Amino acid sequence: MDVTLGVMLGGFAVILLFGIFLWLRADRSRLEDRLRLEQVTHMAQSLDVTNRELMGRLAQLAESQNQSSAALTKTLETRLDSVTLRMGESLEKSATTTAKTIGELQTRLTVIDEAQKRIAELSGQVVGLQDILANKQARGAFGEIQLNAIVQNALPPSAYAFQVVLSNGKRADCIIHLPNPPGSIVVDAKFPLESYHLLRAATDPASRTVAERQFTTDILKHVAAISDRYILEGETAESALMFLPSEAIYAELHANFPAVLEKSYAARVWIVSPTTLMATLNTVRAVLKDARMREQAHVIQREVRTLLTDVGRLAKRVENLTTHFGQAQKDITEITTSANKITARGERIEELQLEEPEVTAVVAPARAALELS
Repeated sequence: MDVTLGVMLGGFAVILLFGIFLWLRADRSRLEDRLRLEQVTHMAQSLDVTNRELMGRLAQLAESQNQSSAALTKTLETRLDSVTLRMGESLEKSATTTAKTIGELQTRLTVIDEAQKRIAELSGQVVGLQDILANKQARGAFGEIQLNAIVQNALPPSAYAFQVVLSNGKRADCIIHLPNPPGSIVVDAKFPLESYHLLRAATDPASRTVAERQFTTDILKHVAAISDRYILEGETAESALMFLPSEAIYAELHANFPAVLEKSYAARVWIVSPTTLMATLNTVRAVLKDARMREQAHVIQREVRTLLTDVGRLAKRVENLTTHFGQAQKDITEITTSANKITARGERIEELQLEEPEVTAVVAPARAALELS
C-alpha cells in the first residue's frame, strides 16, 4: 500500500515538472503562456483532486487492510490457541504414555537383571559341576549321591544299605536286600565321562574310531570290575547292576554299542540309567512286597483258622439266639392271645354297665315288697 502511494506521488511530481517544463519553454507569447499556465493550473487542480481522491481511497484501503489484518490476527490467535491446546493435550498424553512405557521398560529391565543374576548363578553352578565332573573322585561321589537319592526315594529303609563291605573286603556303593533267590544285589556307580567326551568331540572317522575303542574299553573295564568284586556265590545275587548317572551315555551305549551290552549280559552285569534304575527298583519293591507276604503266610493261615473258629462260635450263638427268638415269639403270641381275651371280657363288662338302668327298674319293686313284708 505504501509503495502504491509513493508511485502515485512520484507520478504527480513528474506531471508537475512536465507542466513547469512546458511553461518555461513557452516564451513566445504571454497569451500562450497564460493559456498554458491555466492548463497547467487546471491540470494541477485536477491532479490535486485526483490525489485527494486517491488519498481517500488509500485511507479506505488502509482501514480495510487494518480490519482484515485484525480479523486475520484474531483468526491466527484463535487457531494458535487451539493448536497450543491440542499440542498441550498431545504432549500430556505423550508424557503419560512415555512414563508408562518407561515404567514397563524398568519392570522388564528388573526382570532381565534378575534373569541375568540367575544366569550368572547357573553359570557358576555349571562351572562348579564341570569342576566336579573333571575330578574322578568328585565325579564318583556325584554318581553315588544320585544313586543314593534314587534308591531312598524308591525303597523302604530296610531294603537297602550303602557303602557295605563284603566278605572279600570290597566296598559296594549300594546293596539291595532281596530274598533267596536271587539274593542281595549290588549296585555300583560308574561314570566314564572322559571317553564319552572324546566320542562326542570326534569330527572325523579316524578320531571317532579311536574314541569308540576307548569308550568300549572303559565300559568293559567297569563291567569286569563289578563282576569280579560284587558277584559272590552264597553272599550276593548271581548278577549286579552298573549305574550310569547319565541318560546321554546310556542312550549312546544302547544306540551304537550293542556288542558292549552283550558282553555285559554275559558277565551278568546289567547297565542301568537313572530312569531304568527307578523302573528296576519299582519291580524290586513289588518283589519285596510279595516276599513279605510269603513270609507272613503261616501267620495269615493261623489267623484264618482263628477266624474260622470265631465264625463257628458266632454261628452257634446265632443259632441259640434264633431259638431264643422263637421262644420269645411264642411267648409274645401267647401274651397277645391273653391280651385279646382280656380285651373281649372288658368289652362285655362295659356292655353290662350300659344295660344297668333297666335292671334297676325291675329289681326296685321286688326290693320294696321285701321291705314291706
